Amino acid sequence: MENKELVEKALEARSAAYTPYSGFRVGAALLCADGTVYGGCNIENAAFGPSCCAERTAFFKAVSEGKREFSAIAIVGGPAGKEPEDFCPPCGVCRQVMMEFCDPERFRIVLGKGDLSFREYTLKELLPLGFAGDGVERKE
Repeated sequence: MENKELVEKALEARSAAYTPYSGFRVGAALLCADGTVYGGCNIENAAFGPSCCAERTAFFKAVSEGKREFSAIAIVGGPAGKEPEDFCPPCGVCRQVMMEFCDPERFRIVLGKGDLSFREYTLKELLPLGFAGDGVERKE
């Protein structure tokens, strides 16, 4: 899937964002290795801690449906009521979730704007010393 098409899907996902406190709407489109795309939006909560970013929403939707291999994610974000004008990189928590499931050298992170312009990075570029659980015993 082309980056612009993935950015368009992230813009679509952004329309469902629930942001009554910040007014900052974010959308994400997660591309699975099999070509399936999962959209995600940020969902706020008055207590803030229970809020969830768009990127994690997309990952959790995909993982909850059995997906474990991912190729790319597009992310767009900006104030409600207007098209995103700046690039919106993922927070540290979202980058760590990506490390759990993605090859940091190959997973693409596409930051987009409302005009469909974009910048592409690898996860390793955005999280150069990411913790991948090396040495941690896995039960599955």
